Amino acid sequence: MKGAVLLICLMIIGCDRDGRAPVRTNAPGNAEDLVQANKEAVKLEQHDIKLYAQRHGLTLTPTGTGVHLQMIRDAEGPTARPDQWARVNYRLELLNGDTAYSTEPGRPESFMVEMDQVESGLHEAIQLMGAGDSAIIVIPSYRAHGLIGDQDRIPMRSSIVYRLGVVAITDRP
Repeated sequence: MKGAVLLICLMIIGCDRDGRAPVRTNAPGNAEDLVQANKEAVKLEQHDIKLYAQRHGLTLTPTGTGVHLQMIRDAEGPTARPDQWARVNYRLELLNGDTAYSTEPGRPESFMVEMDQVESGLHEAIQLMGAGDSAIIVIPSYRAHGLIGDQDRIPMRSSIVYRLGVVAITDRP
């Protein structure tokens, strides 16, 4: 009898509040495994960006952080600086060509360089551009929407492509 009571107590202690056994996941064993898996994902993403450029006949110039850029139109004048406002027309696509977001014709959108909630890769790229410039900008997921995407139109771990035209760079909105 004592053995049965002990067994029942152990079963109750081993379960969560709902009386079910806890679910075990197959998580990687250590931090090095996670780092290695992430490095492999970045390599695969860089390969996908390279294939995208080849398919579209682009000559992309990489920055030190993995953002890739090809200027389409390079107008004379200063480039954007932090705390300035950039007014832009854009079409944001996935590498498969699907359009995720875009500005409406004749209705550019504005953001403050290095301050607003846009992709960190876009903040970097806009500082290489000035008013009148246009470019194709390919941003890897780790400089865009990361592991989870934007939970709307951009899937998890997705590189994105901006077809961007800079309408104006100003000190005020």
